[in-house]
Amino acid sequence: MTSTKMTFDRFGSPDFVTVGEEEQPPPAEGEVQVGVRAVAVNPVDWKLVAGYLEPYFPLQLPGVPGCEASGTVTAVGPGVTGFGMGDEVIWNGVAGGYRAVANVPSAQLTPKPAGIDFEQAACVAIAGGAAYSALVQLGIGVGDTVLIHGAAGGVGSATVQLARDLGARVIGTASEQNHDYLRGLGAEPVAYREGLVERARSLGSVTAVVDTIGGEATTAATVELLGGHGPAVTTVPGKETNAAGIAAVRLLDGRVADAARLAADGKVRFHIQERLPLTEAARALALSRAGHVRGKLVLIP
Repeated sequence: MTSTKMTFDRFGSPDFVTVGEEEQPPPAEGEVQVGVRAVAVNPVDWKLVAGYLEPYFPLQLPGVPGCEASGTVTAVGPGVTGFGMGDEVIWNGVAGGYRAVANVPSAQLTPKPAGIDFEQAACVAIAGGAAYSALVQLGIGVGDTVLIHGAAGGVGSATVQLARDLGARVIGTASEQNHDYLRGLGAEPVAYREGLVERARSLGSVTAVVDTIGGEATTAATVELLGGHGPAVTTVPGKETNAAGIAAVRLLDGRVADAARLAADGKVRFHIQERLPLTEAARALALSRAGHVRGKLVLIP
């Protein structure tokens, strides 16, 4: 069976990702073949293409980006238990998801709840899993005021919704064009730029911070807001956050299933800014790299 994949043969620009075709063999031992219905685009995808992740996840070129998707099981390899033909599933890995048909290890699959569609399911693993893990790590609950850096993005918007469901007050940083969107999620928006700390403090005392942006300015704002008296975690650890003692989010076992359940229960929903054909993956990666995506971008094979 010939199917479409998006591939790159050298590291660099999203434009290096081009359309290809492949013959998918039957799934091997421990693998499941999935007919992909939706693929979520994440910043880690363009970073993979750019070569930034090569020191951590060496990739044999040509490579296929993509770390989360949803679809239907079309074949099951030897030794696989727990999945059968026709099962609807969520996949989460490191790379290889920008495909119409994919053979993946069964251990990377999570059953898709009936209460969410394939597009929502494709967004659950990264954004939902990270948001859920961050809030559990911080122990967020009633009485907390959580500031979320990058609150309009995929991870940020999921964190807003789950924190609100836990009973916390939420302040979210975002560009002005996304402020109404954040108000609709139940957050109090604060603009980026100079003066962020003063604007946030004018809304009250912050007891915890979730950073989905990273970098020098965001880290400095977190340290100043908390003054050493509150916990903070980041989904984008780096030299600045490490130096400031801000913990990286510890991704929980079972987070994909937990986030999927919360989505099926209506606790979190992902705004999809744009749906693009799989063959337009290069454009989707360029949009992600440019920043300021509201919610998620989704590719449809």
